[in-house]
Amino acid sequence: MAKQARHELILKLVSDHGYISNEELANRCQVTPQTIRRDLNELADNQQISRHHGGAATNTSISNAAYSERRSMQHDQKERIAKAIADQIPNFSSLFINIGTTTEAVAQSLLNHTGLQVITNNLNVANILSNKEDFDVLIAGGTVRKDGGIVGQGTEDFINQFKVDFGIVGISGIDEDGSLLDYDYREVRVSQAIIKNSRQVLLAADHTKFGRNATIRLGNIVEAHQVFTDQQPPIEIQQRLEEHQVQLTLC
Repeated sequence: MAKQARHELILKLVSDHGYISNEELANRCQVTPQTIRRDLNELADNQQISRHHGGAATNTSISNAAYSERRSMQHDQKERIAKAIADQIPNFSSLFINIGTTTEAVAQSLLNHTGLQVITNNLNVANILSNKEDFDVLIAGGTVRKDGGIVGQGTEDFINQFKVDFGIVGISGIDEDGSLLDYDYREVRVSQAIIKNSRQVLLAADHTKFGRNATIRLGNIVEAHQVFTDQQPPIEIQQRLEEHQVQLTLC
């Protein structure tokens, strides 16, 4: 496939999927991973896409991919991360779970637990967990988004009434300086309250989140006690985690 045709196909695939890995692009374009990396570097230099660790995404920092697309992105990696986090949660624990497709996978992995109390601002999480008779599921009030997330001042106030064992937090992007980034200011305020009111913060972030841009700063990765991901983060992030004694778990 000629270079111009490859670039057009890459742009279409990135637009259709929101994010797509180097491996899949190489398979679709029938070229080597090295060729795809050169293509992506050129497209990124022209500001047509955003390069990520292991793939490429749409070049925007002001809006997230559609929920249906996010559910299918990095599905297997999210499942592994979810299982690893669930393995860290003892029975009869209290926990927050915030908005995100990875945290929804964590909720699914918690169904074999006993006696959990879960406070969430995610309707999808509440729906997954509410059929467990021995679970106490509390859902925050507020404005309901199309993806099932609940946000607003009332949501934040509700979260601030609790102090729990674990806060399970998903994130949209992580900058090279460790900044945790997201797209919705209201969602960020709720996640900040979750971090503040959790004895241990477990951050769930597949490798595509490293280097991904979003406009609103939630905090820094070193505020987590444990970070769960599927590949080694960039070296700068690894150094920050080591410096602040944040446990890194590769799933």
